Amino acid sequence: MLDLVILSLHFFLCFLISVVIWRGSKDVGLHRSSTEIAETGPDGLILIGKENDIKRSGRATTKIDGRELVIFYHEGKFYAMDSRCYHEGGPLRLGQIEDIDGQACIVCPWHKFKITLETGEGLYEGINPLEPSPKPKWQSKGVKQRIHKVTIDNGNVYVSPPDFSVSFDSDYFAEKYKNHGELGMGK
Repeated sequence: MLDLVILSLHFFLCFLISVVIWRGSKDVGLHRSSTEIAETGPDGLILIGKENDIKRSGRATTKIDGRELVIFYHEGKFYAMDSRCYHEGGPLRLGQIEDIDGQACIVCPWHKFKITLETGEGLYEGINPLEPSPKPKWQSKGVKQRIHKVTIDNGNVYVSPPDFSVSFDSDYFAEKYKNHGELGMGK
């Protein structure tokens, strides 16, 4: 009987810990993430945060008119893009950065889709069956993810407002999860 009580308490504590972890920050142990509303700066640029803070954390998130963006600092460069993956809306802010064929790419944590930080191109590994000994090579699916131009000025990080005259696959999920914040971050 005592074993059953101890086992029940163990499962209950595990359940409570998992709830606390699930309800808490999704960035524990990975990076700092701010989800503050962005301010407009000089020349219509949108202030994201302090350069040193983002360098230290490696990434940050912000919202521009309800649309969530993720800003990455990787190997001395800043990149910004829609925070939802173009494929199924996975939270790119939780993805790992990998070097693929000399390009820094974010890997979506949901389905492992690879997106270049520089251009927003989706990459896949494919073969040409017409080659004598086909070897997989990284190829582009085209630009799928909306990226945002980053500007550094006096220790502050800014992004340019999005240009909606051109649409990208990621726009669908950016709109779908607009204004939902953390509610839309899980699957």
